[in-house]
Amino acid sequence: MFNVKLPDGKILNFEAPLSVYEIAKTISPRLAEATLAADVNGTIVDRSTLINTDAQLTLITDKNSHALEIIRHSTAHLLAHAVKHLFPTAQVTIGPVIEDGFYYDFALERSFTPEDLVAIEAKMHELANANMNVSHRVVSRAEAIDYFKSIGEHYKTELISSIPENEPIKLYTEGEGTSSFTDLCRGPHVPSTQYLKAFKLLKVAGAYWRGKSENEMLQRIYGTAWHSQKELDAYLTRLEEAGKRDHRKLGAALDLFHFEEFAPGAVFWHPKGWTLFQTLLGYMRTKQTEGGYTEVNTPDVMDRSLWEISGHWQNYRQNMFTTQTEDDRVFALKPMNCPGSVSLFNHGLKSYRDLPIRMAEFGKVHRYEPSGALHGLMRVRHFTQDDAHIYCTEEQMEDECRTVVALVLEIYKDFGFEDIRIKLSTRPDNRIGTDETWDILEDALKNALNSMSLDYSLNPGEGAFYGPKLEFVLRDAIGRDWQCGTLQVDLNLPERFNAHYVAEDNTRKRPVMLHRALFGSLERFIGILIEHHAGALPVWLAPIQATVLNISDAHIDYAKSIVKELQSKGLRIDADLRNEKINYKIREHSLQKTPYLLIVGDQERDNNTVAVRARGNQNLGALSLAAITSLLEISPKSPVA
Repeated sequence: MFNVKLPDGKILNFEAPLSVYEIAKTISPRLAEATLAADVNGTIVDRSTLINTDAQLTLITDKNSHALEIIRHSTAHLLAHAVKHLFPTAQVTIGPVIEDGFYYDFALERSFTPEDLVAIEAKMHELANANMNVSHRVVSRAEAIDYFKSIGEHYKTELISSIPENEPIKLYTEGEGTSSFTDLCRGPHVPSTQYLKAFKLLKVAGAYWRGKSENEMLQRIYGTAWHSQKELDAYLTRLEEAGKRDHRKLGAALDLFHFEEFAPGAVFWHPKGWTLFQTLLGYMRTKQTEGGYTEVNTPDVMDRSLWEISGHWQNYRQNMFTTQTEDDRVFALKPMNCPGSVSLFNHGLKSYRDLPIRMAEFGKVHRYEPSGALHGLMRVRHFTQDDAHIYCTEEQMEDECRTVVALVLEIYKDFGFEDIRIKLSTRPDNRIGTDETWDILEDALKNALNSMSLDYSLNPGEGAFYGPKLEFVLRDAIGRDWQCGTLQVDLNLPERFNAHYVAEDNTRKRPVMLHRALFGSLERFIGILIEHHAGALPVWLAPIQATVLNISDAHIDYAKSIVKELQSKGLRIDADLRNEKINYKIREHSLQKTPYLLIVGDQERDNNTVAVRARGNQNLGALSLAAITSLLEISPKSPVA
């Protein structure tokens, strides 16, 4: 006899081994049919898994958070099944779940076309509707290699050779007989293809085998899958809206920035884009001054020895740009600002009375990203971080963490982000420092969040190699999540750099080092802002807050006087004085998403007023310069237009 404990505490007793499905059936036949898989003692398993010992059991239906991942993984295999049916010479490689969907990589002698995607998706629906049983078996390494060699799938045999010796090898099969499809997979999968109802193939892209540029190029088919057609339709609508908001297209249309092939991953800022960049810097400088920070700057290029001390050379070398001088010294462009900051702290003796010391730096950092990973402003190789490093005592650590968290949340609200998620990333496998040190640091972050009554989720093993971190995730106007700011607590770098301060008892102690970035990367944050606001940035952020438009040449002098007056108040104003029809100019600047258009003709000149049009084709009528100034001097804390 064995016992099975359910999430509600109920315990079921059984005499003989039963599958998850059979146990579910003893509770409710309807529940059994709705069960996709199960969590048995913390491990996600197939519905067909036998249970013969005491266990804690959670049935996974479409209401469970794990269900969607299982559906997407199973749909990736359905995709491979369809491709093999339509293109028998295609070789299958890997097909993992990704955010909002899945992909599968294929080797094929010709390129997939848009028409091929339509045919593949139709075949997937046909296979799904056929209600094919999905089963699996555990085989030996030799048996698996022999099987895939026999069907000409050499990528699969290569994958098998990289599976650890102690890990079981599973083969999953959809269907029976000649129409079946067998793939290598850890699982679990849905029990039948009938559970795969709402999916869509999205695009084809190139991808190197195993992500290495020296390997052959494969074809990657991307798709998405959901519980229901309603959820799928909603996602496709979001995708369509995201396409309209793509910061790369808007950046070109609004004349903000561009990229060049000879400088991959580096931004060429146009005047309007650079104005936006500098506006963000000015905003953050004000916030940091109010928060007791002092701004510093450290070199962009530093000797290899510094990065060896910090641990970056050992843990981050593959992402660093390096150079060697004629005297054989090796230097690296800094990928992080942290080691330079510690060097600043170490310059001159510090007392406990000096702490906390809050050093802020808008540091340019350089990180190698594979060419295929570059994505506009969102993924670059050369960017600016709004870094700060706070040096404090262990007693001050929690309070400093609370202060940083409060500042982060306040700043994001200023930019129109109300829905903010916090994630706590804990110690990774490749960490430095002792477990006792990590306990202290992780507890500090947990205690700070708990004392502020803030919810957070755990990301086990995802911390930096030198310390745990908080990640702040913003949800934008169309429901997408963006990880931006971070807060890391660190006792390891101060130890490695022998940083210390003189304590009250005249002994020397290590400071705690807090690493803090609020925007994260300014480039990426600008990309997020552009997409969140669909290019229509709030008045206080807009590179051009208003454009003055003259109706005819007779109004040029008056238009120029308005520009001069408003610019003297620190407002960002330009003018379009071309000899064009006014409706043409209004349309052109409306497409530029300028917050206000200030139109002047005879009546406005004679009455010392301006006809004002607000973004969105709102006619505000004739206003005085004082009223216009009030409109344009809007602050982050005011309602944004």
